[in-house]
Amino acid sequence: MKTVKLIRRASLLMFVALATVSGAWSQEKGDNVVTVGIGFGGNLYSGSGYTGKMPPVSLTYERFILGRLWDDKSSLGIGGYLGYTSAKYSYVSGLGWKYSDVILGVRGAVHYRFVDRLDTYSGLLLGYDIVSSKATGNWGSNINYSPNASAVAWSWFAGGRYYFSDVFAAYAEIGYGIAWFNVGAALKF
Repeated sequence: MKTVKLIRRASLLMFVALATVSGAWSQEKGDNVVTVGIGFGGNLYSGSGYTGKMPPVSLTYERFILGRLWDDKSSLGIGGYLGYTSAKYSYVSGLGWKYSDVILGVRGAVHYRFVDRLDTYSGLLLGYDIVSSKATGNWGSNINYSPNASAVAWSWFAGGRYYFSDVFAAYAEIGYGIAWFNVGAALKF
């Protein structure tokens, strides 16, 4: 418990230190941004009987390939997307299923800065959704299968990143990836 409190305090101090760093925020061709987020919402693994659910997490990488699309506040970025979530469904007799969902994809987004330090964007995701399941417990010899399903996935998304410094931002995003709503942190390098 003391370790968790120490980590929280250190994170808060780092956040305050980064937020107080001044400098003019800009986004240019060749810049890279990595985001890590946690998702909320969606219809996957909802309802009673689900236990041990891992919340949806996502990791994105974006490289700005064009700056100043139509003015000095606009840019275009492309990159990769990885999302993951899992859950376990249990019946009363110890039988159940383990589910996992992985989305791998590429994203492209048009960015526009309406206000200083606020990067707003909208774009498309095209990827592959890998859903797998595995039977748990002793189902007997008649039922021992693990159905899997995978398909092409696409989505529209929109979001914003608020830069507290030249390199650190918090972000929020809507649109379907591994979840309907994602929040997290972004680092620009």
